[in-house]
Amino acid sequence: MLRILAYDDPEVERLLDREFSFPEEAVQAVNDIIARVRLEGDAALCALTARFDRVQLTPDELAVRGEEIEAAYGAVPPDFTAAIRLARDRIAAFHRRNLPRTWREERPDGSILGQVVRPVARVGVYVPGGRARYPSSVLMNVVPARAAGVEEIVMLTPPGPGGGIDPHVLVAAHEAGVDRVFRVGGAQAVAALAYGTERIPRVDKIVGPGNIYVTLAKRAVFGAVGIDILAGPSEVVVVADESAAPRYVAADLLAQAEHDPQARVLLVTTSRALALQVNEALEEGFRALGEPEVVREALREAAAVITPDLETAVAYAGRFAPEHLELLVAEPFTWLAKVKNAGAVFLGPYSPVPMGDYIAGPNHVLPTGGTARFFSPLGVEDFVVRTNFVSLSPAAFRELAAPAALLAAVEGLPAHKMAVTVREDLKDG
Repeated sequence: MLRILAYDDPEVERLLDREFSFPEEAVQAVNDIIARVRLEGDAALCALTARFDRVQLTPDELAVRGEEIEAAYGAVPPDFTAAIRLARDRIAAFHRRNLPRTWREERPDGSILGQVVRPVARVGVYVPGGRARYPSSVLMNVVPARAAGVEEIVMLTPPGPGGGIDPHVLVAAHEAGVDRVFRVGGAQAVAALAYGTERIPRVDKIVGPGNIYVTLAKRAVFGAVGIDILAGPSEVVVVADESAAPRYVAADLLAQAEHDPQARVLLVTTSRALALQVNEALEEGFRALGEPEVVREALREAAAVITPDLETAVAYAGRFAPEHLELLVAEPFTWLAKVKNAGAVFLGPYSPVPMGDYIAGPNHVLPTGGTARFFSPLGVEDFVVRTNFVSLSPAAFRELAAPAALLAAVEGLPAHKMAVTVREDLKDG
């Protein structure tokens, strides 16, 4: 299952290299879809839905009706609704703590500086669908937007067979606070949100995961609208010492492997004996899951790196900058401060990644592909815009005018300098 590598093996360094790459034909296909949606609007959405989802819709059928959402509650068990509400409340509580605030500072020289923070007016949330269901994705993208105060949230998701939307997704959308839902998927959904159609409103920002076509579409429309991140294959690094339970480690690696055949699964440990025991547990767990092909493919590239000590293990994990990092070590909080880069860190044997995926509270929309070095998890900060403001008193202006004029002159911008020097005869009051 896992290739066991000594830390000085050259392959250990190569594991750090992963890049986003997109086939040119996919890029062109997405560009064509976007152009068609901009030109034809809802008619294009219906045609493309028939082509890709094999669902025939009229423009009037794109929007999900209120009675469909009401019916969804009767189609899901009560314990699901209860779980969604618990997850929603925990996610909301976590994100409200991070909400940026408007601030204002009056300085002794009479100047007033500050920043106004306001929510984005309208957000579009893309939720993968069709034959899959991801109510957790609904919560993770919608709840922080609501916590930030976004005025309107529009959700697009592909229709399933017959044109329906999975009731679990609809219940999650209603509980999270989505205003309108449309049955549109793929690159065409992103184009509709970015530029608007007759029935789908143009938004200010698009968030939510998707396949390669959705990712490429988000990249293409960036600038016309804001986007969250370009998500790559899911990944986990488990740092473990001899105190870790092999079955726990194996289960956590399998959980990540089932996301995607390209998922990155890595164990970094000080114990070769543990790595061998994890391999045995992986074999057992893989059989118990029915030997799914997606897991088999992901595990082909999986590895266990044996390090001389935990210091080296944690440092290597930081260089990898994984989406998910688990610290299955005897004293995990001792090592948390030494973690340099990770989308989210899960500490101890009772904090597996799936708890963060669903219900713990922090967001599961995380940077992948090493981008945790410079990107952060999705949060309320992504749903607000900040505007700086400046008000200088006469005294503050006189103090700052000469250096400002000098800097303008150095940069060769005489009109900038003039805008300062023309005020040099400023009188108080």
